[in-house]
Amino acid sequence: MHIPAAAAAWFLPFVLPICFYVAFTDMREMRIKNHAVMALLVVFLVVGLFVLPPWSGEWLPGTFGPVTVKLPLYAWQLLHIVVVLIVGIVLNAAGIMGAGDAKFCAAAAAFVWASDFMWVFIILSATLLGAFCSHRLAKHTRLRQIAPHWDSWDRGKQFPMGLTLAGSLVAYLILGIIHGS
Repeated sequence: MHIPAAAAAWFLPFVLPICFYVAFTDMREMRIKNHAVMALLVVFLVVGLFVLPPWSGEWLPGTFGPVTVKLPLYAWQLLHIVVVLIVGIVLNAAGIMGAGDAKFCAAAAAFVWASDFMWVFIILSATLLGAFCSHRLAKHTRLRQIAPHWDSWDRGKQFPMGLTLAGSLVAYLILGIIHGS
């Protein structure tokens, strides 16, 4: 993994409670709340200033057709938000993804290094499989009685992706601490 272990270690304590809240509210209400997404974004903006200072460090080149742009690492991470938000809006308009999921993905994208793209898909796939099986198992067993009024139990084929997305971000940061550069 290419995320710096120190950066992942600084981000994790702030991201963990937000991700727990996102997973919980998405299972309970089938909604990822805007204030949770904004809190995640603020964590990156504030903690990122100290972990990835925009005024120092390596300026990384990026090629966009005939144009080469050099930006600091902090700015590249912020650019991830814009790109993922645009993709999320398109997927939401197509009915593939919920609006809250798209906004959460955009805010979480700032924490993910572009060179770790494949790792994120592996983590997301494993987390989706585990979360889906766990949620469906709990839905059809006595575990459902712990929280009988959660909306996610009665939504048919709909699934609370906040559980998967939040879990994936936390898993990525933990693996970044262990295996980061």
